[in-house]
Amino acid sequence: MPTGEKTSPAGRIVGEETAEPPVFHRRWRVLACLVVSLVLVVLDTSIVSVALRTLALPAPEGLGATSGELQWAVDSYTLVFATLLVSAGLFADRFGRKRTLLAGLLIFGAFSAASAYSDTAGELIAARAAMGIGAALVVPATLAVITNVFPPREQAKAIGLWAASAGLAVAIGPVTGGLLLEHFWWGSLFLINVPLVLVGTAAIALTVPESADPVRRPFDPVGVLLCMAGLGTLVLGIIKGGENGDWTTPAVWATILAGAILLACFVLWERRTAHPALDLRCFRDARFSAAVGAISVVFFGLLGSSFYMIFYLQSVRGYTALQAGCCLLPLALAQIAFSPLSTVTARTLGPRPVCTAGLALTALTFLGVSFLDQNSPLWQCEVLFFVMGGAMGLVMPAATSSAMATMPRHRAGTAAAMLNSLRQVGGALGVAVLGSLLASRYHDHLQPHVQPLPAELRPLAQESVAGALSVADHLGPAGARLTAHAVDAFISAMRLTSLAAAGVMLLGTLAVFAALRDDRKDGPLDT
Repeated sequence: MPTGEKTSPAGRIVGEETAEPPVFHRRWRVLACLVVSLVLVVLDTSIVSVALRTLALPAPEGLGATSGELQWAVDSYTLVFATLLVSAGLFADRFGRKRTLLAGLLIFGAFSAASAYSDTAGELIAARAAMGIGAALVVPATLAVITNVFPPREQAKAIGLWAASAGLAVAIGPVTGGLLLEHFWWGSLFLINVPLVLVGTAAIALTVPESADPVRRPFDPVGVLLCMAGLGTLVLGIIKGGENGDWTTPAVWATILAGAILLACFVLWERRTAHPALDLRCFRDARFSAAVGAISVVFFGLLGSSFYMIFYLQSVRGYTALQAGCCLLPLALAQIAFSPLSTVTARTLGPRPVCTAGLALTALTFLGVSFLDQNSPLWQCEVLFFVMGGAMGLVMPAATSSAMATMPRHRAGTAAAMLNSLRQVGGALGVAVLGSLLASRYHDHLQPHVQPLPAELRPLAQESVAGALSVADHLGPAGARLTAHAVDAFISAMRLTSLAAAGVMLLGTLAVFAALRDDRKDGPLDT
């Protein structure tokens, strides 16, 4: 270890006695701080799932959130997170990665507190969207710091630990949420972030070195705004269709059409501007497009199914939030367990058979979910969740490696940002599309059975199965009939939604099989 240290023009700590970047002596403590930061923002994508049923309950137990508001409570965070990732990386490079990381954590912590004390579903959605800004600032800054403080020979190990921590966060999110809901109110799921953020910011301020990119790349605010407006409007139209139970009304199709037009404008702008927010040239290579498509489809199914399966576990089967969180553990743990197998198998057979098999198996598990009802044995649910998680775990590492292999080294950062963004977009669309399909089917199926109810109770009962069960609790003997009808309506809706998800997975399987060639034989696209 050299005795003297100084800062290079690129912001990296370099020694006076060697041309190579030395091993930063606090690098593992720095990694620990970065891992805690990453776990916080990733945990929030899964911890909220077990609170959805509670949020649907009337005040004071919940917020009386409608099905559409519950979808927005998930998607507002995910969409803002996804669309700001690339620009946040540029922001970190320009203004300093440590400063950006600290700013992101403070924003995340402040709006976590705002989420915890929201009085309405609208306030929660807005606060969650602001949390997405903080999360977008955190993630690229953590990865950039890792590449700055670790020597090349240790970077793969450090990044592997960083990625594994994200998988662990997804796994422990529902259980952590369930534990908190067992003892506290729903706001505790967000409030717990605040002390962790305070400890994390203090540790980062004392441990993490500052660094920045000397090359100041310009932002693309027009592209970011078009992307956010297009995706947000498209998702709004999809959710409105599910809430209304009618996709043919002008308010629904016009909103969806407006979103599509905005996204088309985004693509045209990105192709013309010299400094695009998302470099669409990556999609010139069919292998990259197929790999990104595979990852997006997997997250479409993962977040979309998590949204409605929590209602199945809590409202239909009657499990507590903690029990429901534990039931979802096999889904996440199998992803972690099968990821190494994906990497090894892809090296031997190539990415196409691995991704194709994983997507096909995911489609079969959704088909299996469509046969579940309120009396299905628990072991059957757990086996399906484990196989689904394992199948998804096969796809993601192989597809990620394939996508990165198609890009030349100098565009690796662009490709990684694109992958992360579109993965989140796929998840947001999964919640919107599958959640809306579920809500629409449930609404239509239950409508004849809510007519005998008082007029003021019908909207709550028809909105969600959690709302119907809440109404049934106050109806005496008549409540048992409403409960039975609501459960039947939800099972019918879940079956249709799972079949639709299976269809999406099957289409993804066919597309990947056709387009994802073996990147061991084909080199990267030189542009």
